[in-house]
Amino acid sequence: TLKSYWIRKGSAFSTAVARPETELTPEMIATGSWRQLPFKPYNFSSLGLPPACGHLHPLLKVRSELRQIFLEMG
Repeated sequence: TLKSYWIRKGSAFSTAVARPETELTPEMIATGSWRQLPFKPYNFSSLGLPPACGHLHPLLKVRSELRQIFLEMG
């Protein structure tokens, strides 16, 4: 069997890769240019990055050190 396909340029054919906008700026709102720009859709199900901050409270540090000392003492 021999299969063949015809491929034609569609209405959305373009040789340039257009990246959709990700941010809406005040300049876009002032000029009204946001109406003609394609925007990237939001992904509401993504979790995002976990925060890279956070430390133990000083009193919790002391409590864990005392607990470790008492555990080592038996």
